Amino acid sequence: MPEKTISRRTLLKGMTVGAGVLALAGCTAPVAPGPAAPAGDAAAPAQEAVTILFWSSFTGKNGETETELVKRFNESQSDVVIDYQFQGSYEETAQKVTAALQAGTAPDISLLSDVWWFKFYLNQTLLPLDDLLNAQGVDVNDYQDSLINEGVRQGVHYWIPFARSTPLFYYNKEKWAAAGLPDRGPETWDEFMEWAPNLLEMEGEEMKTAAFTHPDGASYIAWLFQPVTWQWGGKYSDPDFTMHMTDELTVAAGQFYKDTVHTYKWARPSKDVQADFIGGLTAAAMMSTGSMGGIKANATFEFGTAFLPKKEYFGCCTGGAGLAILSRTPAEKQAPAMQYIAYASSPESTAFWSQNTGYMPVRKSALDLPEMQTYFETYPQFKTAVDQLPLTQPQDSARVFVPNGDQIIGKGLERITVQAEEVAAVFAEVQATLESEAQPVVEALRAIEG
Repeated sequence: MPEKTISRRTLLKGMTVGAGVLALAGCTAPVAPGPAAPAGDAAAPAQEAVTILFWSSFTGKNGETETELVKRFNESQSDVVIDYQFQGSYEETAQKVTAALQAGTAPDISLLSDVWWFKFYLNQTLLPLDDLLNAQGVDVNDYQDSLINEGVRQGVHYWIPFARSTPLFYYNKEKWAAAGLPDRGPETWDEFMEWAPNLLEMEGEEMKTAAFTHPDGASYIAWLFQPVTWQWGGKYSDPDFTMHMTDELTVAAGQFYKDTVHTYKWARPSKDVQADFIGGLTAAAMMSTGSMGGIKANATFEFGTAFLPKKEYFGCCTGGAGLAILSRTPAEKQAPAMQYIAYASSPESTAFWSQNTGYMPVRKSALDLPEMQTYFETYPQFKTAVDQLPLTQPQDSARVFVPNGDQIIGKGLERITVQAEEVAAVFAEVQATLESEAQPVVEALRAIEG
């Protein structure tokens, strides 16, 4: 199902510059973090539990696992009750949070994806979390550096890692063996170019099994193509929002994607890459670590995972979602909200979450837990993601900080993989759109951060 997007006008509606700050229409300034509640007197009457409204986005196996995590938290103590509510996809959740902020009915905690949390920061609707983290005794240095640092602006934490991921190269071991290939992923795209024709399965003129499959614009192709641009030596943009979609090496990476479908004819686009992989319709694909739980539960064949292939360079990005506290959360609910975030992202909880979903363990110390070590031995496919994590880098600002940047780039990539349009021309249009959409962000950042 195509993603629902929110336009720049909708997201930035009501944003005005004044005294160097921006405010979302209908929202007040952030409520200052409340101090940690002191220990109560033993003779004091029991207080009623504080209810924290938590909005999230997971379905299927991931949704079941998050529901269990909330249940475990609620049963572990009597002071805080998490009211867990599913709101739809990442995009739908962000849209509902935006509407709720304007209506004054926002949740206390929300899951926000890598391409959405910054929009709420920009509107000053996220609570700074450092004082609350310190009051809970959370060691922020125990979070994986590449994950925790992405939620920091000007030295302040706003977004805590939870369901974080990286792309991996997945391959069907049965099809690999049938093609006479070694039991490993390709080290380079050039090597996969040699392997791919042997993986292709045809029925007359019809492709029965593709060697490789690309997602469509509504399925995060812009996220998966991000590391490919780096592998070729290109990029979407610089951190300062200077766009590089028309650079020669970025266009060359796009030409490779187009050629895999329309020239080499061993790849095809799909609306559901994971389903195609599980169904044996593709021998390989790049997918999220977060896809592993579903594949593990439903695939009838043995599968392997590998680092992403290299071209001139190695490249891999991070992705997924984290947890944030909305700025209008009452002061008396801020510490209880952080109590849940600390629990959900603790070493033990992130180990449980990772083993059941495939998302990354977000805490360093979780990797040393006996249950994680056993899991790595049982499922070496998952350890690939952990080993690859130190090689990852944050995504380019064009995708994660520009409103609808993911969709702008993704729809351009769909035009070249599905419609076979000319790459340089499409990327020129994409760049022009990104530059236009980025301008309000640049102005907002200048007003907020100087």
